[in-house]
Amino acid sequence: MQYVRLGSSGLKVSRLALGCMSYGEPGLGTHPWSLPEEESLPFLAQALDLGITFFDTANIYSLGTSEEFLGRGLRKLTRREDVVIATKVYEKLDHNPLSGGLSRSAVMRELEASLRRLDTDYVDLYIVHRWDPHTPIEETMEALHDVVRAGKVRYIGASSMHTWQFVKAQYVADLHGWTRFVSMQNHYNLINREEEREMLPYCLAEGIGVTPWSPLARGRLARDWETESVRTAGDPIQERFYAPTEEADRAVTRVVAQVAAERGVPMAQVALAWLLRQPAVTAPVVGATKPHHLQDAVAALELELDDTEAARLAAPYVPHAVVEYV
Repeated sequence: MQYVRLGSSGLKVSRLALGCMSYGEPGLGTHPWSLPEEESLPFLAQALDLGITFFDTANIYSLGTSEEFLGRGLRKLTRREDVVIATKVYEKLDHNPLSGGLSRSAVMRELEASLRRLDTDYVDLYIVHRWDPHTPIEETMEALHDVVRAGKVRYIGASSMHTWQFVKAQYVADLHGWTRFVSMQNHYNLINREEEREMLPYCLAEGIGVTPWSPLARGRLARDWETESVRTAGDPIQERFYAPTEEADRAVTRVVAQVAAERGVPMAQVALAWLLRQPAVTAPVVGATKPHHLQDAVAALELELDDTEAARLAAPYVPHAVVEYV
């Protein structure tokens, strides 16, 4: 395993993060494919055995039970100070009108709830899951600064939003002397590269760590396009992200399969190796519901694509329409 600083911050993370969206009480929330606690624990143990110390979840995942599983699992398996825990705030967990958003009230309330579920005194990285159009960014950034000053959060990060929104948040923090975001968790993989236009150059220039979600395009880059899984059969978000560009995306996956066959490795290793060689990328957030998923992800760290292979993989890509992450 490799370990790197998260952007220009002092926080060291493993080069891969284990995404915990797949671990939570099945049937709660919008992830019917999630694994129950007894089936989740072996993946946390495997990740630690492989040297992964960076774990990513969110309050919304399986309505909080992902945080509960992660907190209990890590307490059984390791010391709190030896891991980096990231969780997120923004989404509505219920129909209460006070639920959701990034108001001062929401940030304070949801952080306390996440700390209880994670069974920890602090979160290493607290991420705003989306941009809140209904709350002044000054209110959000001050609240985030206050939870850092209180010692309940070590660092703050952001997730999918427009670059102008991210820049505005950083400017507001600088203007008032508040805590800046140290990371951006965005949608970036071989079949969706729109972040290369503005977000990635900005992050690279500003020393902001990038932790892409869905680095394998929800499995599209890891197997034959026609292969179905429990996840693909019950994931409406896949249709929204990838259906409009299916023909172009298939062309990319064909090249991934060709390079993988030439190298004698699984497709997932090739797709991740391409992502890991992008200069702005710090630590992709990988999911795992089968043991080989983590094995392939770690193996990708040692797979060095040459410039010709990287160019072949990138060549079929065509621009995609902007997806609003709301």
